[in-house]
Amino acid sequence: MKLGRIGYINCYPVYGAIDAGAVTVPAECVTGTPAELNDLLVAGELDVSVISAIEYARHARDLVLLPNLAISCDGPVQSVALFSKVPVARLDQATVLLTASSRTSVALLDLLCRDVWRVRPRFAQVRAEASDLDALAGLPHEAVLVIGDPALLLAARGTGTYAHRVDLGEAWKRWTTLPFVFAVWAARRGADPAAVRATHQALLASRAWGLAHLDLLAERAARVTGVAMAQCRSYFAGLDYALSDTHLAGLTDFFRRLAAQGIVPDASLQFLQVA
Repeated sequence: MKLGRIGYINCYPVYGAIDAGAVTVPAECVTGTPAELNDLLVAGELDVSVISAIEYARHARDLVLLPNLAISCDGPVQSVALFSKVPVARLDQATVLLTASSRTSVALLDLLCRDVWRVRPRFAQVRAEASDLDALAGLPHEAVLVIGDPALLLAARGTGTYAHRVDLGEAWKRWTTLPFVFAVWAARRGADPAAVRATHQALLASRAWGLAHLDLLAERAARVTGVAMAQCRSYFAGLDYALSDTHLAGLTDFFRRLAAQGIVPDASLQFLQVA
């Protein structure tokens, strides 16, 4: 079994116990950006992985969801943000750079621009990992969408280049009143069911350990990213790793809006049978 994991600290509460040896997972872990893991799972190079919500919707015929496991927020998410030099209302026909590392966040931004802010920016895809942040300043643009650890780092620097910061989780909540699910865990339909179930159980056990050790994980996250421990702890507190009925309502609403524009097929959510 090959199990995908995002390299950002948002996955620490799910994989922290596995990293610490407190929980054993019957799989080899493969680390990448969300976009890289999406492609590897769809290509069959991974058996189970955390995957962008939109990529699950695009490939639902080939994948099944792992129950009660996701990365979501019910308000500000902190790590998915549009950093802008001007108010969002002035971004019509402006150049907005999009991180190449995420697809769900890009689709969410497009919906907000189209249906909430009523602007049509000119989008351009760029690398926006932590090592790229200084280089971004040299590119002509009015705003940039950054996700994950780089978004936390950019926010920690203060206003600087960007006078405005829009948290996309908060914008979605204000728009719909629902939580937003950024990522889910899915398995390929052809993967061994028993091995997938065992991996799922290990992930749930690791999450339980992680949620009980958030201070420890925040300390580790601060060392790795350079973001203050207090900010890392606050970040973890704002994330939810369950997939409840309320989360599913938010996910379904997001998919419905995308399907209405022909971005994803109009398909129902299908879960791994764990009984």
